[in-house]
Amino acid sequence: MAITDILSAKDIESALSSCQADDSFNYKSFFSMVGLSSKTPDQIKTVFGILDQDKSGFIEEEELQLFLKNFSSSARALTSAETKAFLAAGDTDGDGKIGVEGKTSGNFIKF
Repeated sequence: MAITDILSAKDIESALSSCQADDSFNYKSFFSMVGLSSKTPDQIKTVFGILDQDKSGFIEEEELQLFLKNFSSSARALTSAETKAFLAAGDTDGDGKIGVEGKTSGNFIKF
């Protein structure tokens, strides 16, 4: 399944355009712009599964750094600072990764 099976290609393009510059990525704005806030928990889990490239059940720092590339292969990688801030926001148990279970809400990963 492709991410565009759940999210609008136009919304993805708009969201990616808003964070082209280094250190301009804001996960809350991005999630809102791509329409994740209006998706069902099952749709959110499906998107999470696409983002979880190694299918470990978690999104680790390396996968998070390449987060935007899941939406478009031409997108940039997140900077180290963006990656660390994003990880800190989603890693509630301090294990260095983001899980989907117990963290999903209407806002994708609840932060």
